[in-house]
Amino acid sequence: MKDREPNLVAIAAIVQRLAVLLGAGVTPTAAWGYLREGALAEQVATQSGGGAAIAEAIVAASIQHAPPGERNAWRGLAAAWAVATDAGAPLASTLRDFAESLRGLSQAQREIAVALAAPQATARLVLVLPVVGILFGVLLGFDTLRTLFSTGPGWVCLMLGAGLMLLAWRWNRRLVARARPRDITPGLALDLLAIAVSGGGSLAHARASVALTLARLEVDAFADDPGIDATLELSARAGVPAAELLRSEARERRRDALASAQSAAQTLSVRLMIPLGVCVLPAFMVLSVVPLLLAVLDQTSLSR
Repeated sequence: MKDREPNLVAIAAIVQRLAVLLGAGVTPTAAWGYLREGALAEQVATQSGGGAAIAEAIVAASIQHAPPGERNAWRGLAAAWAVATDAGAPLASTLRDFAESLRGLSQAQREIAVALAAPQATARLVLVLPVVGILFGVLLGFDTLRTLFSTGPGWVCLMLGAGLMLLAWRWNRRLVARARPRDITPGLALDLLAIAVSGGGSLAHARASVALTLARLEVDAFADDPGIDATLELSARAGVPAAELLRSEARERRRDALASAQSAAQTLSVRLMIPLGVCVLPAFMVLSVVPLLLAVLDQTSLSR
């Protein structure tokens, strides 16, 4: 039931190094070449050195070299790079903000993993209960294994118990999967729009640039996020720069996503009781208790 978590800390470290190099005056292509962070960075450096746009090079390299769970983070970096380039926003500060966002998401992942640890351990424990029951019957001196594998009623119990255990295993996997956060870049569209407006262009051009970039790079984020309109309206009403308000709203989205994921993890332990009662306990009965009773009756009849 354990899926590999995206290594956002490593991605954030790469982005931070890029920000430092660009801030020191290194060209983008050279900065990727200096990284020496594996095949992905090498491919980006090679493709951008050959004339390809860096954003597209990041997406292509992530498809070939990054695990599936990390690709949306790399696409988010590509989108931030493309929007900053189009808006003329400083790339170094843009990358520092994106790195900080990834670190916050990584911290959220760690907290969620801690919250999920106990429910997952409970799920694994209850799934071995029928096996424990079978071994307990053997230790008591009853041939429950022979009853299960060499008699008609035993085969019925074995098939029914195995089916219930398989159902419980799949059910538990689905419950745990639902408790995990699906979006590893919450608030990304707000961050991208903040980058776009910080370049000094009009709001209309900034929104068009973000929408086009998200569609072109196939980034899993919503360019028509309803929070964008509310934030821009507040900015216009208060007469304050929109960029900081958009970043603040993006941070709030990440906090909300963390709270939601933590709540789902905490309720998971309760929801795991459903497959326990519906599948695991009946499987325990048909795989251990019923064969034990059959073995007792069989030995009793033989002793007579």
